[in-house]
Amino acid sequence: MIRTEIHGSTVNERVVAQAVEILENGGVIIYPTDTVYGIGCTIEKKSAIERIYRVKGMTKQKPLSFVCPDLKDIANYAKVDTAMYRIMRKYLPGPFTFILPATRAVPKLLVSKQRTVGIRIPDHDLTLAIVGALGQPIISTSVNISERTFASDPQEFAAHYEGKVDMVIDAGPAYSELSSVIDLTGPVPEILRVGQGDVSWVD
Repeated sequence: MIRTEIHGSTVNERVVAQAVEILENGGVIIYPTDTVYGIGCTIEKKSAIERIYRVKGMTKQKPLSFVCPDLKDIANYAKVDTAMYRIMRKYLPGPFTFILPATRAVPKLLVSKQRTVGIRIPDHDLTLAIVGALGQPIISTSVNISERTFASDPQEFAAHYEGKVDMVIDAGPAYSELSSVIDLTGPVPEILRVGQGDVSWVD
């Protein structure tokens, strides 16, 4: 397992290139976001997605969300109307996961029974640089596991995932609170989880 340290959200081109190579080859990485650290792979590698389910001990009934580099890329994977776009343009990049209707481009493993998908654009320059260089979204699920919360300590979760992932990008202590989850599939936005990010705008 490769473990590399960076300073905050600084974009290190060497780290970006290394992460992209691992992801393109079907690897799994742990990366920083504007909330908790994420564990992910490219959405096009089914074996890597299944590996994440295994190392996290999750059932496949729990869909994974993913990170897009920018708003224009979201339209490839979700059906976005004008009202949805205006909301996301205002609050992204940021600590929110938005639930949207999925398109056929989303792998079945990532789609809920309701044919929805969770999408993030975290406010973290390095992670967005990796996704942009990769040219496709990466999985976004926290490093936390059901019986254990690693909070902000990279040393702790790096030890736990030793031999289970291919790369850990250590950007130092992170927030311990997850993103807020907002469902945009209904007539009005609905809060599914209160985490980081101000949700007072949701009536």
